[in-house]
Amino acid sequence: MSSRASAARYARALLDVVVNEANPEQVEQELTAFTDLVDRTPQLRKAFGSPAVPTTAKHRIVEEIIARMQPSAPLAKLLLLLVDGERLALLADLAPAYSAALREHRQVVQAEVTTAAPMAADQLAQFETRLAKATGRRVTMTSRVDPALIGGAVARVGGVVYDGSVATQLAKMRERLEKGR
Repeated sequence: MSSRASAARYARALLDVVVNEANPEQVEQELTAFTDLVDRTPQLRKAFGSPAVPTTAKHRIVEEIIARMQPSAPLAKLLLLLVDGERLALLADLAPAYSAALREHRQVVQAEVTTAAPMAADQLAQFETRLAKATGRRVTMTSRVDPALIGGAVARVGGVVYDGSVATQLAKMRERLEKGR
C-alpha cells in the first residue's frame, strides 16, 4: 500500500475519532503545525527518517514535542502510534489527507478557477455560487489568471474540469473544420 493510501486511512480514522471528541478544525491546525515543525527542522527530519535512531528515542522526542505543543488527545495518540509503528514517514502525506477528509466530511469541495483576465470580487462570488449549485456542495475557490485562455474560464472542481474557455472552443472549431475537409 502506498504511503498516500496509508496516510489517508490514518487521516480518516483520526477524523472519525475527532468528530466525537474534539474540534476537527483545531486538529487540522495542530497536525499542520506539527508537520511544519518537522519540515522546518532538519535534525527532526533526519532523526525521524533514520533507522539508526531507536524507536524509543523517537518516542521520547515526539512526547517532548507533544508536551510543548499541547495538541488534542486524539492527535497526540496518533503521533505516538505512528512512532511506535515506525510510520513517521507518513507525516508528509497525513496533513493533506486529513484536510481532504475534513473537507469531504463538511461537504466542501475545493475549486480552482482560471480566467483570461482577473475577475472582480462580485464576479468571483457569483462564480462560486454557480459552482456550489452545480456540485450541490459548499465551494472554497481560488482563482488564477492565464491570458492564453483568450476569454471565458476553466473551473477545476475536484477531479472534474469545466472548460468554457475561448481557446478550447476555437480548438474544437478548428478540429471540426479539419474533419470536414
